Amino acid sequence: MTTQSHHDKVDQQFGSQASAYLTSAVHAAGRDLERLSKRLAAFPHARLLDMGCGAGHASFVASAQVKEVVAYDLSEQMLAVVNDAAQTRGINNVTTQCGYAEALPFDDCSFDIVISRYSAHHWHDVGKALREVKRVLKPGGVVIFMDVMSPGHPVLDIWLQTVEALRDTSHVRNYSSGEWLSLFNDAGLISQNLLCDRLNLEFSTWIARMRTPAALAEAIRIYQKSASDEVQHYFELQADGSFTSDIIMLEAKRV
Repeated sequence: MTTQSHHDKVDQQFGSQASAYLTSAVHAAGRDLERLSKRLAAFPHARLLDMGCGAGHASFVASAQVKEVVAYDLSEQMLAVVNDAAQTRGINNVTTQCGYAEALPFDDCSFDIVISRYSAHHWHDVGKALREVKRVLKPGGVVIFMDVMSPGHPVLDIWLQTVEALRDTSHVRNYSSGEWLSLFNDAGLISQNLLCDRLNLEFSTWIARMRTPAALAEAIRIYQKSASDEVQHYFELQADGSFTSDIIMLEAKRV
């Protein structure tokens, strides 16, 4: 699969679901957004980039704390939702721009902060994207990434990646905490804080949000029912298919 074709698949998957992500309870709220808001309160004069902004939830949280937000996504339909929601909410310090994570159309040293939430697991080349993050950050700039996290153990990892890929064919990978630290380090970003949490995913809305075809949704249910006791316990698998995933919030800086 080429880079271009994967980007097209991501755009296809998410463009038609843009409005659903604006109203998604999982995306619209959460302890990670509360933590993000508190952290960004220390940067009232910052220019911030939200990579893979989706429907704009992190952008809107950031807009209340920093001077300027650029909401960036490869889906024009997502960005239209962000623009409409910002106008409805009276938010005037958020602008949008379309493009890929691996090729940011911004000048060197043009942002004080770069954030990303629930997006990086769709990126074709996270390492390349993080090198772009370093490029566009000012010296001393801050990076805050939030995403679903792999448990790391092979048995648990393969189960998570499989259900994610069945649900959403644009999924690439959920990375473990160790993989994230290595990726940041390889990009020349100095990790400063790492926080892990748990996120409950209600099956019916999780499937509906991506409009997963019925055959693939049924495949997930069959796969869940065949899971080992170890997997069922770790992911807190429920009778209705709901389960719990790990999430990570990682902060780093450019020196």
